[in-house]
Amino acid sequence: MNKDKSQNKPNLIFPVISDVHIDSDHNHTLEKFITTLEQLNRVAPKQDAFVVVGDLTENGAIQEYDKFMSAYNSRKQSNAVSLMAIGNHDYWNGLSAEDAQKRYFEKTGMQSIYFHKVINGYHFIILGTEDGITEGTYSSIQIEWLGEQLRKAHADDPNKPIFVFHHHPMIKTMYGSEWGFSENRDLFYNTLKQYPQVIAFSGHTHYPLDDPRIIHQKDFTSIGTSTGAYLFLESGRVQGEIPEGANILNQALIVEVYDSEVLLHRRDIHRNDWTGEPFEISYPANKQKFKYTESRDKKAPFFKAGTEITIVHENTTSTGLTIIFTQAIDNLLVHDYKVVVKIAETGEVANQFLAFSEFYKDPVPNPLTLPLDGLQPNTLYEIEVNALDSYGNESSNSLKVLGSTLKGGVKK
Repeated sequence: MNKDKSQNKPNLIFPVISDVHIDSDHNHTLEKFITTLEQLNRVAPKQDAFVVVGDLTENGAIQEYDKFMSAYNSRKQSNAVSLMAIGNHDYWNGLSAEDAQKRYFEKTGMQSIYFHKVINGYHFIILGTEDGITEGTYSSIQIEWLGEQLRKAHADDPNKPIFVFHHHPMIKTMYGSEWGFSENRDLFYNTLKQYPQVIAFSGHTHYPLDDPRIIHQKDFTSIGTSTGAYLFLESGRVQGEIPEGANILNQALIVEVYDSEVLLHRRDIHRNDWTGEPFEISYPANKQKFKYTESRDKKAPFFKAGTEITIVHENTTSTGLTIIFTQAIDNLLVHDYKVVVKIAETGEVANQFLAFSEFYKDPVPNPLTLPLDGLQPNTLYEIEVNALDSYGNESSNSLKVLGSTLKGGVKK
């Protein structure tokens, strides 16, 4: 892992994971969780804390908690302070909210659904959703408590980071935050807004760490924590919100804290490697110097000169074509392709759609293959492909190819 050159040893190091979703019916997520714990112990052998940002279980069942805690306790580092937030899935056991919380306390050893710990002189504030509502519930009482804890942490040392953990994201922050909570959202945000040194970690979305928008800075820092269960993505792409192979994804963050910076390392547990460069947050915090802002990327992706796009003729049918092309280049991430299919003779648009670049796969497929369905038989089409990055910048150059559907239903 990269380190501040002025220090060989961090003041603090801790992993952050979320959305483990241990299930009573199978051991798939349990096996992934065990892999996560063992791998994190190898790459971060001296942890000061270990944080789980909610949805430890699929349904808050006793057996699920027992599986989780058995795997965790047998692999936990003895000096690491356990910090576990409650998520909405941890309430889905048929109990009242109060009784579901009691089970969470009994099984995890946490004392409250929201609490404050100081570890190596750094403040950790853990928040908890108050019921099983999918979008999350954070009452004004809890948020008022949060404000009090932030004041204490700031008074202790205004130049140090303050770490805040909550299962559901705040809407209009990082990638995937459209799945966040709306009730008391502004009160929550404005409470944090006074403290640019805050790094707020949230789970729930299952969105991958690979997208640069997973970190967001405006008034403070927000970052998503991905998942140990399965991938979820935004809607409106042909691959779907839960694309093929989504259950392979397993990711974690490792946080290293130095005097003048915090490094957030993104770990692909599923391929035993890092993804992307670590995010670097400088301290003392100054929001005028934040670099992971919404407006940070104005560079559009592009297709290299000579980039090829062709028709996969063996896949051609009377109602469909398949294209294959070399992926575009971007300074951060090619996220989507805009595909427009026109009838060559008239120029009429027959189909248009967005497709993921499949950036969430390891390795990212290159060339990328995309099927085009719902076409008319025996018709010549012009297909045009433009690339878009995570921030909506669109390539000025495009790829074009002509292709004809078959007369019959099956190619001879």
